[in-house]
Amino acid sequence: MENETVGEGTRVVVGVDGSPESVLALKWAETLAPALKATITAVAAWHVEVVFGSYVVPDWDPDASARQILADAVREAFGDSPPEGFSGVCVRGGAAQVLIEYGKSAQMLIVGSRGHGGFVGMLLGSVSSACAEHASCPVLVVHGPADAAEVPLAAGARHEDTDEPARNG
Repeated sequence: MENETVGEGTRVVVGVDGSPESVLALKWAETLAPALKATITAVAAWHVEVVFGSYVVPDWDPDASARQILADAVREAFGDSPPEGFSGVCVRGGAAQVLIEYGKSAQMLIVGSRGHGGFVGMLLGSVSSACAEHASCPVLVVHGPADAAEVPLAAGARHEDTDEPARNG
């Protein structure tokens, strides 16, 4: 790393794949970004495996599909009002590699975990564990359903009228 400072970016990067966990990751980003004085960049990565002799669907546009997945997740997380400074991007490449690359210029990377466990999880690998292991910024791995009852306002936040911890919900 040449003159690269870890965690000094001005954005929070969120991995989006359309899963309930990635929607929850967007909600966490909305909560944490203001405390970090950062904007949110949602990243949807797409990758098409090229297999010899496979049939290719001629009318399928993977980039358009990724854009739709991103738009749907953003709408589910924020309604019609994404946070100020929000941006979304679709990138061709493996999810872990793309997110790790985007994390190089981020203050934080947030990803959802689908919770694959046991032998299947060991065989398939995991985007969230790859990001946690290789990203150059702090990584938050979000577990749980998108309708989780409570997302904290911010680490260390206090309610302005009392000295009680602030809560969202």
